[in-house]
Amino acid sequence: MFVVVRQPRAQLVSNQYEVSVTSDPASAEEKICLTVHENKIPGVSPKLPKNQVLVSPLDWSGVLEYKYYQGWVHHVDTEQVYAKFSDKFLSNFNEGMRFRVTFSINRMPLCMQHRAAALVYKYSLKEVLFPTGQLSTHHSHLLRLSGLENNPEQCKAIQHIVAGSAKPSPYLVFGPPGTGKTVTLVEAIKQIIKTQDSCTILACAPSNSATDHLCEKILEGRIGKCKLYRLYAQSCPVKNIPENIKLCCNLNLESNTLMIPPKEELMKYKIMVTTLITAGRLVTEGVPPDHYTYIFVDEAGQATETECIIPIAGLLTPQRCQVVLAGDPKQLGPIITSRIAEKHGMGVSLLERLMRDIDLYKSHDIYGFNDRFVTKLLRNYRSHPAILKIPNELFYKGELQPYAHKKNCSSYCKWERLPKKGFPVIFHGVAGTIERDDNNPSVYNTAEVQVLKEYLKSLVEHLHKKGVTKIEPGEIGIISPYRKQVERIQNALQMDKDLRKENLENVLVGSVEQFQGKEFNVILVSAVRSNPKLTAQKQRFTLGFITNEKRFNVMMTRARSLLVVVGDPRVLKTDHIWNKFIHYCSKEGAYRGITVSEKEDTALTPVHSLTLR
Repeated sequence: MFVVVRQPRAQLVSNQYEVSVTSDPASAEEKICLTVHENKIPGVSPKLPKNQVLVSPLDWSGVLEYKYYQGWVHHVDTEQVYAKFSDKFLSNFNEGMRFRVTFSINRMPLCMQHRAAALVYKYSLKEVLFPTGQLSTHHSHLLRLSGLENNPEQCKAIQHIVAGSAKPSPYLVFGPPGTGKTVTLVEAIKQIIKTQDSCTILACAPSNSATDHLCEKILEGRIGKCKLYRLYAQSCPVKNIPENIKLCCNLNLESNTLMIPPKEELMKYKIMVTTLITAGRLVTEGVPPDHYTYIFVDEAGQATETECIIPIAGLLTPQRCQVVLAGDPKQLGPIITSRIAEKHGMGVSLLERLMRDIDLYKSHDIYGFNDRFVTKLLRNYRSHPAILKIPNELFYKGELQPYAHKKNCSSYCKWERLPKKGFPVIFHGVAGTIERDDNNPSVYNTAEVQVLKEYLKSLVEHLHKKGVTKIEPGEIGIISPYRKQVERIQNALQMDKDLRKENLENVLVGSVEQFQGKEFNVILVSAVRSNPKLTAQKQRFTLGFITNEKRFNVMMTRARSLLVVVGDPRVLKTDHIWNKFIHYCSKEGAYRGITVSEKEDTALTPVHSLTLR
């Protein structure tokens, strides 16, 4: 069934919406689909897919009783919310019926965080969360590691993690883009299993996708499925579980449902892998706080501090267990929907707070980081040097070293559309205008959509010449910071007669958040913002989150082989970060599109005359 959300009436409370029902023959499951507009349903989060939804008929017809019917949010994407209801409800509505829909938040993750905060005091974790280093081991024995000599930073981090040199203080792995954070954690886990018979390890990440990735990487290390257990929340869709994990997780293969085993079974595995929130179930099941000797948190920069302490508070004895946090505070942090919570520091991860506020984790002007407590990975294995240069200078003090395999990062260096051969970066200046639909705060830029389409067609043509008939996952990604622009790009790819013929289902079009942690051979970026009539001073206040340094960093560091950025230079150059990138492209001969003089608003080439051919 397909439910279209109408504008909420003025008298309805903020989380209630009027909807009407039409049939949707494409719906294979017994679900109702709620098409929503951006920011219209603030209580429904993609991170919490099991929110409760209550619906009641607005037009009483005698078919359904005039009462609330309970359902559950099954899945949330950019435009739609999928909700599951009982058979009784689904079998008793008619075409075009109208409902009032109320969403309520799933309180369980919040309860887990509140309990974790309370347990901090019970288990005296001050030296873990506000470390001084005074109780840490100063003369730990470091193992000699073979096979890692070519990456001294990774080797150093693994040695200190295995030795537990920082405990009770957390050990931090500061991993800029493409430097191998997860690889470092996995190798540390392998060495611990190899050298410590009595070890027990808890490995976590904020999301199911990141946790599955971590789990798969551990399994690739030939540790053995009998030693590893992946614990899923019972609400996790079974269809999302990777095939190679199904035999070592809490999936009942006979009933095809997820069950929470008793603590005796949970405690018999060497490695427990789960999300931060689901780690709270281990506390609930009664796993004692001295059970784990290591607790790893991957992508720690994306979790709120209270999420991050769920596996710590109640599952850690400070002098017995080494906590390891891996992430990058220079990329996107946790997503916070409450302004009050953000005001009081909830938008800062534990990893970022430690590096910002605690002296142990700050870099010394001469000696750099104290490697007994933190390692900064320096070798980038992802991007072409030309792509890496500006983020490296802006956010990483120019310390990152390009180590990507030449074959992987140079595949587009001879692309015929490059302004400068061998330099796979383009800034394409477009004199577009921002538009906004009625009652929708998000903006879009039609002119930039047209330019992106031309680039995509050229890329597809280039791949066809190389014998590629279908674009594989991880080849091309398109990023825009604005969801309405994402929607416009997606629609344009479906409506364009040339692109419609191509196999583009693996071309990911999404917001910056959707690309965090991902990498593609080619990244196309649409900046959207354009309003050249404003003065430079006012322009800075209207650019919005396009100027957010962390968003910029994520956008510019996803590409391996080719980065194409489309935007209005007259507007973007008023921000110092964007100005540096545009100047870089211009200086290197990698700029095309409108010509901008030193004056604020001189545009010599109209957008409709732009062509790539």
